[in-house]
Amino acid sequence: MKDERFEDIVAWQKAKTLAITVYNLFQNCKDFGFRDQILRATVSIMNNIAEGFERSTNNEFKHFLFISKGSCGELRSMLYLAKETGKITESDFNDLYSSSMEISKMLSGFIKKL
Repeated sequence: MKDERFEDIVAWQKAKTLAITVYNLFQNCKDFGFRDQILRATVSIMNNIAEGFERSTNNEFKHFLFISKGSCGELRSMLYLAKETGKITESDFNDLYSSSMEISKMLSGFIKKL
């Protein structure tokens, strides 16, 4: 069955859940530059899936999935910084890192399928 809306894509659903979790975790962070960067990276994952889906060709969709995958990497990089500067716990790091890796692997599979 082909997805008819980007909201039906499991990777987008998981990316949305991840974005909400990151938003909630960093909403009170006073390091505004850091907070804004990690939020932008996280939101970019779901938004690029959505934007690519709405494009007219598989090649364009694939391009946006690659951007989304890159944002997963950026998020993981920021998570290391967050953990090592005491902004998040080891447990939060592990949970967010695992979610990001799962989404990244899903995106890789989706790219190969296209």
